[in-house]
Amino acid sequence: MAYRQVALRIPPLFTSRVRQFSTINHLGKRTIPIVPGITHPVSIDRLCSSWSSPIAASRPAKSTTGGGGSIRSSGTWTWASKEKDGKGVNSEVSGSGAAAAGTALDPKVQAEVMRCCAELHSSAMPLNERIRGPLEKNSNQSTSLPFVLLVGNHSSGKSTFVNHVLGREVQTSGVAPTDDCFTIIAPGPRDIDQDGPAAIGDPDMGFGNLRQFGPALIHHTQLKIRSDVQTRSFMLVDSPGMIDSPASHEGMMLRRSKEDDAHMDRGYDFEGVVRWYAERADVILLFFDPDKPGTTGETLSILVHALGGMDHKLLIILNKADQFRRIHDFARAYGSLCWNLSKVIPRKDLPKIYTMCLPVPDMKPVEGMNQGLEDLQQAREEVIAEVMKAPKRRIDNVITRLGDSINLLRMHSVLMKDIQAIYNKEVWMNRLYLSAAVFGSTSGAIGSVYMGVDLKVTSAFCVTMLTMSTGMGWYNSHKLSLVEKDLVSNTGLSLAFQRSYARQIAEGDEFTASVWNRVKTPLRLNLQSLGLSNVPSVSNSDIAMMDNILDEDVPRLRRMASPSHFGSIHASLLKQ
Repeated sequence: MAYRQVALRIPPLFTSRVRQFSTINHLGKRTIPIVPGITHPVSIDRLCSSWSSPIAASRPAKSTTGGGGSIRSSGTWTWASKEKDGKGVNSEVSGSGAAAAGTALDPKVQAEVMRCCAELHSSAMPLNERIRGPLEKNSNQSTSLPFVLLVGNHSSGKSTFVNHVLGREVQTSGVAPTDDCFTIIAPGPRDIDQDGPAAIGDPDMGFGNLRQFGPALIHHTQLKIRSDVQTRSFMLVDSPGMIDSPASHEGMMLRRSKEDDAHMDRGYDFEGVVRWYAERADVILLFFDPDKPGTTGETLSILVHALGGMDHKLLIILNKADQFRRIHDFARAYGSLCWNLSKVIPRKDLPKIYTMCLPVPDMKPVEGMNQGLEDLQQAREEVIAEVMKAPKRRIDNVITRLGDSINLLRMHSVLMKDIQAIYNKEVWMNRLYLSAAVFGSTSGAIGSVYMGVDLKVTSAFCVTMLTMSTGMGWYNSHKLSLVEKDLVSNTGLSLAFQRSYARQIAEGDEFTASVWNRVKTPLRLNLQSLGLSNVPSVSNSDIAMMDNILDEDVPRLRRMASPSHFGSIHASLLKQ
């Protein structure tokens, strides 16, 4: 297959905006992102003219080329247009993968949405840094290309699936664990291998924040750039196969400290690393195999603790289903997997499990199982179709992550503001009582002198009042420390949540409850480390800024990125 860089004629209105999203390809040429199969019915001029966000409109454009105070766009990948090869077949979008190309957005819409998401996210980062919010540093930056994350048991077929999707041998596969690294596989003009320090240190790849997990992870990361692959518009990230260590037989639900995990398992926080990749991935594939259908404790632990809340982009796969020779064996393996998943997924209805197999040379079908093999192959095509949708999912995931980040920061700010208001009220009450005591003692002393009371009596009165004032000051300080301790405790934070979100609690808002469960621990640690007397103030304008992003900007971005449907047409007619 031959690939060519496509030059677009960009109207002046979009020249400066799209320029931010141009990239330098491996051939040293600047390219403009483009998606094959552009079918978007809405005019970009009308969409951008309707963009009236007060935040985006009032914010000056920032340089994306580096330098102090500048931001980089979160969507700087290079799209390649595909030409048909000599056989006239487009090998990347074939079969079920064609559905992914059909949902591609206009590249100018993509550029506008990504630019606005980056700017809106960056507008909230100063507040996050000032109050030590829940968002990590540089969380507004994304990877250079969309990517698919593969996790699962060892020998579950992850590497074989990677090779099948790429159309060439890249990963080593085998029955025993063959790789202990996170492998980033990216498309390029020629084959290049880079080690972890080079890959994570590359400012254009977008994996720089992985440094927080320490040198052990950095040295267990590798980058493989491969040419002549069938995935030219996204990356694949293959993870080390999961296997239980002898220390994990106590049960997969028993949580150990990160220090114990690093010491006993892999030398770094494997669960945290998977969570980091999963939050940024556009599609996540969780592999199980017939030999260990959900019985590997580490895999189930990752599903619960690292992939929780990501059901919208998670596919659970029972691979190698063609190895069964009897339907009874398949039923037992499938039932075992469902049973193990039911113990860790707190729902009555289990997610869909894709039972599939990968093509094996000279595979001889079992007598009477032809229809079963066709079903497995169809399931494989469905999984590949979802993988090919990774570029389209990137836009949706970036908007989702923007809304999720602002929701976290808003609740963090609202609760901090509520607790700070109660603490400040207690401080002013203590100051009032102390001032009243000092004023009373001073007035009494002056009155005694004016009335000619004996000097000894006056002196004794002054000493007594001074002692009482000192004691009151100590008592108020002690009382204030107890109040602060109560406010930053789990009970105090829960009361603050009940005061601030009484209506959502009364309505049984599960989304608010899920955000609260993610916010409470970092908020408590933050307040305890800073002390309420040193907590920065949160203004009403800060809350209003985040409300505007959630209520106005995020819905507008959703409309820009979503395909045309009757609901959007009806909403447009109502607005007119």
